[in-house]
Amino acid sequence: MYMLKTKVGYSENVDAFESGVETAKMANVVENPQVGLFFTSCVQDQQKLMEGAKSVLGDTPIIGCTSSAALCTQDGYLNKETGYSGMMLFGGDCEVVSAGSEKTEESPREIGARVAKEALAKRKGEDKEPDFFFMTASPANEEEYLKGIQDVIGNIPVFGGSAADNTVEGKWSILCDGKAFRDGVAIAIFYTDSEMKNIYTGAYHETENAGLITKISGSRTLVEIDNEPALKKYAEWTGKDVESLKGNNLLTETICAPLGVKDPIGKVVAVRHPMFGNDDYSMNIGADLAVNTAVIQLSNTPEGILKANEETVAKVNELMETNPQSYFLVHCGGRRLGLALSQIEDKIYPEVKKAIPEKEFLMVFTFGEYGTGDHSSNTVGGLSLSYTGFGE
Repeated sequence: MYMLKTKVGYSENVDAFESGVETAKMANVVENPQVGLFFTSCVQDQQKLMEGAKSVLGDTPIIGCTSSAALCTQDGYLNKETGYSGMMLFGGDCEVVSAGSEKTEESPREIGARVAKEALAKRKGEDKEPDFFFMTASPANEEEYLKGIQDVIGNIPVFGGSAADNTVEGKWSILCDGKAFRDGVAIAIFYTDSEMKNIYTGAYHETENAGLITKISGSRTLVEIDNEPALKKYAEWTGKDVESLKGNNLLTETICAPLGVKDPIGKVVAVRHPMFGNDDYSMNIGADLAVNTAVIQLSNTPEGILKANEETVAKVNELMETNPQSYFLVHCGGRRLGLALSQIEDKIYPEVKKAIPEKEFLMVFTFGEYGTGDHSSNTVGGLSLSYTGFGE
């Protein structure tokens, strides 16, 4: 039996090296540690944070990324402007193999495949299929990295999210094997008999405003919906002044009213966050698009977005057949920003603690979320929650 054990550690020490040390020491009570999923503030020295953690964990692999403006654990909300770090350490009677890569001249899909092969080459245990995997990547090519990884290991469940900073200025980092880099991907592949269940959701409501994507530029610029300029169509749907949606204004204006893309049978499969309104009335979107895909305007309130935390944990618990020992919670950084703008960010921790009163958890805030939706395929999206429970 490959039984998984986890432990959460954290620190708000202003000294980056000591923060890494304190976080790793707190987590380092798991027998046979296999991997530390490590998350930090973008304002501290990432190299020193990892050096501190490595000084405690030695050869145990450490991978992760920067988290937008905060972390949240079972003991509270960590959002000091001087920095923070948090880790979920995995060990016990299981095996985890990991690898990562900076962006290279290879295509993102090729990098994903190479990283997966490098991780699998580190296997020491019996020959068996992997059970699930963690992924983190820089914002922009997540879907292609994921495709490459799945080309090698198949469509096993994923959990994770994209690196983030505090101001959407590209100051994020991927952390892997003692290195910090801005663009790339890192993964950890798990072999365990312990239960893992993931709920991936936007927790938005569908509106009657829907159309067809008729033109895109590249993979992430929405040019036309129903042969009309996309920004104008969105303004028509939401009753907003189109000029007020230009530039970075669009990012905050769409937190409670994003877009959703549908599959061929009409089910919303992922949330798409409009990020920037262009002068030609196109919109930059935070994830990939495809022409001839149905798109719909979604809706929720700040209070509904907050309530979704408790509701999503409850759904994870409903899925689990064993008692959960811990939870890894990936929460969109844009959703957090929306709650901050509505002055209810301080309610995130009480809401989650109400749902998880006695078990450990680590919540990170990302610029892209990955999980397995109820359509049973791995998905990348924005403004979403990817909540994972690990069984005892």
